[in-house]
Amino acid sequence: MNNTDLNGIALITGASRGLGAALAITLAKTHHIVAVARTTGGLEEIDDAINSKGGRATLAPMDIGNADAVAHLCRSISDRWGKVDIWLHTAIHASPLTPANHLDIGDWQKSVDINATATARLITFIAPLLGEAGTALFFDDTVSGGKFYSAYGATKAAQIALAKSWRAETAKIGPKVHIHNPKPMPTATRARFHPGEDRDSLESTEAEAIRALSKYDLLPRH
Repeated sequence: MNNTDLNGIALITGASRGLGAALAITLAKTHHIVAVARTTGGLEEIDDAINSKGGRATLAPMDIGNADAVAHLCRSISDRWGKVDIWLHTAIHASPLTPANHLDIGDWQKSVDINATATARLITFIAPLLGEAGTALFFDDTVSGGKFYSAYGATKAAQIALAKSWRAETAKIGPKVHIHNPKPMPTATRARFHPGEDRDSLESTEAEAIRALSKYDLLPRH
């Protein structure tokens, strides 16, 4: 495969592990992947996996909470390709489970910064790159309002509320905005919330990536 074989650019925020990594590897069959995450080692592993299958990736190790880094990334994408065809947002800060009345304000603030504020900033920066024809995909979690999910649940709900507003606003003009509710997967985030859970009973990230991409007609055709 070379760049002339690719259908476009897929930007994945939170690409170094879990569902984001599975989405990157799956989409690399037909797209150049721009992989964003804080963990350089994880990104390099994804790059190796993509290259081994003949795909190509651009790695962007960064904190999405850093406004300057996000702006630089989007300028670089614009200068190099002029667009993003698909944006998949899986990045999340999973603060520890705790009763609401024992919430650590530091954990709360980081959750707000990454799950809500950074998402809002990414939408404003990436929307022009998606234009009318692009597609954005967000991933919901139904734990909001559940016991002990305080900071994570509240800020995840805020993230999805942003996505829902954007979806309603662009329904007739584009880009397409989708919100997917994935099945439970054996990710690091879930392990943090459910230690000791039987991980063999959970859906694999690879299978869930295929299910999500297929549902929204984003699954590579060859």
